[in-house]
Amino acid sequence: MENILVVDDEEAIREVVSTMLESKGYHCTAVHNGRNAQDQIKRATPDLVLSDMIMPEMDGLKLLEWMRQYDPEVPVIMVTAIHDISTALEAIRRGAYDYILKPFEKDQLFLGVGRALQHRRLLIENRNYQRNLEQQVEERTAQLSGALTQLEQSYDDTLEALGSALDLKDAETEGHCQRVTAFCISIAKAMPVPELYLPVLARAAFLHDIGKMAIPDGILRKPGPLNDDEKAVMRKHCEIGYNVLIRIPFLRDAAEIVLAHQEFYDGSGYPRGLKSDQIPLGARIFAIADALDAMISDRPYRKALPMSHAREEIQRCSGSQFDPRVVGVFLSIPEQHWMELRENLGSPFRLAQLKNLPVGTH
Repeated sequence: MENILVVDDEEAIREVVSTMLESKGYHCTAVHNGRNAQDQIKRATPDLVLSDMIMPEMDGLKLLEWMRQYDPEVPVIMVTAIHDISTALEAIRRGAYDYILKPFEKDQLFLGVGRALQHRRLLIENRNYQRNLEQQVEERTAQLSGALTQLEQSYDDTLEALGSALDLKDAETEGHCQRVTAFCISIAKAMPVPELYLPVLARAAFLHDIGKMAIPDGILRKPGPLNDDEKAVMRKHCEIGYNVLIRIPFLRDAAEIVLAHQEFYDGSGYPRGLKSDQIPLGARIFAIADALDAMISDRPYRKALPMSHAREEIQRCSGSQFDPRVVGVFLSIPEQHWMELRENLGSPFRLAQLKNLPVGTH
């Protein structure tokens, strides 16, 4: 049952109008001026206000103005004498839904009230539709986001499996991919780089040596130094890795870093002899992380070097092997950060963990 508030200072009119509307199944509340109407509306918002124009204390126009502010969805029909049509039109301009002339014609009253209530029903239906639509969009977005997260995790599971396979192939550097990846992300966060670049860099660092899967074991596991021919074969691992990754759409950006991970800042690296900013930023960050891990890890031919030595060596090669700007960021991070990071890498290693890596404080 729809609620109609009848506002008129004449009791007889209030009673007649209320009786007529209740005969049509509406519920009516009647008050004698705008102030009382305000109090009643605050207690229970009606579906329609039917208000006289001229009343003591607060007239119909002032009530209309207040109602537009309080709840613009509630239609207001103004009731006016036949000689005051100009005032009724002014009320329409101010936001009244309609006007009805005194003395009442029953059909005119029912028609005006019916139209106004239909207008309100449509407003409410439209609002509910919009709300439901927004909720559906939110739910679908959440479902899509969940599916994408699941897909991304599936990709990373595959990458971790590849990394494990590489560890089996090149046992002397077991855990190297994981450590270098963590070091890279730590430097990148301290620079900082855009958030969206971090997973690209992580995947590139983790897979930087994937091309070594195609290098013969005789070269890869040779205990002594490589001769020139063997070095030429070993150097192909950058391009082999690139060719593997470039065919995978979500690894294309990572592939560029893998291709350039042996380039030197001064142009003396391989495979393309890139220099300074020609080298992708990720590869310049990787170069320092890779050198750091190589120096502070045990090797078959030597024990791990102290962190202080690694820092000095990286500083010495600033501008030749390494980008001076990245070196500056690396040196601003305390030694203790790298040791703690190295000790606390999770097992089994998960790429997803890298999002939560602590940033090295300067």
